[in-house]
Amino acid sequence: MRNPRTSLYLLSGIILLVGFGSAVLIYRAAANAPNNVLGYVEGDGSVYPVMPEDSKKYLRDMELYGGKANVLADELRRWFAGLWQGKSLAYTIACISALLALGVFSAALRLPDEER
Repeated sequence: MRNPRTSLYLLSGIILLVGFGSAVLIYRAAANAPNNVLGYVEGDGSVYPVMPEDSKKYLRDMELYGGKANVLADELRRWFAGLWQGKSLAYTIACISALLALGVFSAALRLPDEER
């Protein structure tokens, strides 16, 4: 039978390879096109999308209905939702796979040595 420590080392390597490979494929295939663009603004030699949540009226209404906490909660919700689409998804998968592989690797380090 194979040593459990060796099996966990192998598993952590497989997790890293599959996770990073998936992240690279997703990154190459993904586009960061925003869905709800109102228009575009040119500045500094670049073109930037104008989102509804960037307008002063939207922020004022959000603060009016729920206060500063509502504005912060909306920003947090939009940030978290952005992690699961486009190129951000590739970074998220790479980080999750690295953390998971690190956890399996550290579990392998904590196993007692087997004497033959």
